[in-house]
Amino acid sequence: MGERYLKSVRLLAECMQAFERVSGDAVRRNGLTHAQFDIIATLGNTTGMSYKELGERTLITKGTLTGVIERLEQKGLVLRERSCDDKRSFFVRLTPAGDRVFCDVFPKVIARGKELFAAYSDADFATLEQALGLLRTRIGSNDSGNDTGAGADNPAPTPSYLKETP
Repeated sequence: MGERYLKSVRLLAECMQAFERVSGDAVRRNGLTHAQFDIIATLGNTTGMSYKELGERTLITKGTLTGVIERLEQKGLVLRERSCDDKRSFFVRLTPAGDRVFCDVFPKVIARGKELFAAYSDADFATLEQALGLLRTRIGSNDSGNDTGAGADNPAPTPSYLKETP
């Protein structure tokens, strides 16, 4: 590897792939992709939300969101309804079957994540978050053509289920 940063980028990608493999067992056993789980986890414990809000709260690009929701609808896990306010937009919510999947899978994914990070101290988390936040900011400041609206002043959103709770 000629460029020093490539080693770090590769390590970051390997960590993300490994995390998805290890934490995603319950997701895969339910026949879901990570993107589908992202939607289910975001809609869980809510009355539903618009496509726009889902796009802002998930890690799914706008171009992919519609297809993911359509596949979840075909599986009977979400329901799309036309917005009363704007007939061009849709409101998406979990069906009872989708809620059952959420109640089954979400706690398993969270428990597995807790196991993986059990040895991390608050200082370890702070160091990791500082380094990743700086990287996200630097990448965002050089990414003017993305379709998520992310940038230095508007970083990519953190899915609601990954945000800290008070």
